[in-house]
Amino acid sequence: MIRDKAMQTDDMIQEIESLSPEERVPVAECILRCLNQAVSDNDQVWAELATKRCQDIQSGRVTPAAADQAFQEIMRRFDAICLSS
Repeated sequence: MIRDKAMQTDDMIQEIESLSPEERVPVAECILRCLNQAVSDNDQVWAELATKRCQDIQSGRVTPAAADQAFQEIMRRFDAICLSS
C-alpha cells in the first residue's frame, strides 16, 4: 500500500510539473492552505494545553517543578531506558 501511495505521489508530481506556471498556482495555494491548517490546528491544541496548565497552577491543583529538577528526572528516565536496552 505504501508503494501505491508513493506511485500516486510520483504521478501527481509529474502531472503538476507538466502544467504551466499559471496552472500550478492554484495547486500550490491548495497545498499551502492544507499545510497552514495543520500548523494552525497544532497551535490551537498547544494553546489549549498551555491554558489548562496555567489554570492548574493558579488553582493549586499542581505545583510546578523547577526546570533543573524536571530535566534531571527526564535524564534519569532516559538513562534507565537506554541502560535496559
